[in-house]
Amino acid sequence: MKINFARYRKFFVAFATLSAVILYLFYNALKPVKILPIYQPAEISFELVDSTLQHVKKYHKIAPFRFLNQNGKVITQLDYEDLIYVADFFFTTCPSICPIMTDNMVRIQTQILEDDKVKLLSFSVTPQIDSVPQLKKYALEKGVVDAKWNLLTGDKKEIYTLARKSYFVVKEDGDGGPHDMIHTENFVLVDPDKRIRGYYDGTDKAAMESLMEDITTLKEEYDF
Repeated sequence: MKINFARYRKFFVAFATLSAVILYLFYNALKPVKILPIYQPAEISFELVDSTLQHVKKYHKIAPFRFLNQNGKVITQLDYEDLIYVADFFFTTCPSICPIMTDNMVRIQTQILEDDKVKLLSFSVTPQIDSVPQLKKYALEKGVVDAKWNLLTGDKKEIYTLARKSYFVVKEDGDGGPHDMIHTENFVLVDPDKRIRGYYDGTDKAAMESLMEDITTLKEEYDF
């Protein structure tokens, strides 16, 4: 009897182990895989989308750009080729939401510091004030890591066109002239195919947690 009991015990242990493996495999097979949406102009509030793009339902991508960063280096979309990145629009003299947004970007930078597949990108909406030296001063004060995060300045009209026609982050109209001013708290998550995959309130800590979770989801999608 003792021999039979030992034999059955091994059988039950093996059966339980096999059952657990099968249940685990079924769970993973049936568990819904999170896929982030791909934002198209026609799906975004019309107030945020230029009238020339409000009908576009597919194939929207961030347009090419070329600006100077805090080190005076030319930065283009090629510097973000095949990468996930988070973009925002700010200005260094902003006394209201920008300091909060920058602090949250710094926290994101800390979490992605060793991740070579994720970077950050900030466009100045007052490039006439935010010269390269001004951006460098701001970068040093805030702890910007050059390899992870570019602060960009350049032609104001081009920056505003990107904000309105590529990233869809502002409601205000204007031509990007000297008295034109846009301001947004939005962080934009962009995938390696230059598509918008998420919008987040850059002043909200809970939104930042969602952003980090979505970055992880994107990395899994692209097998990074």
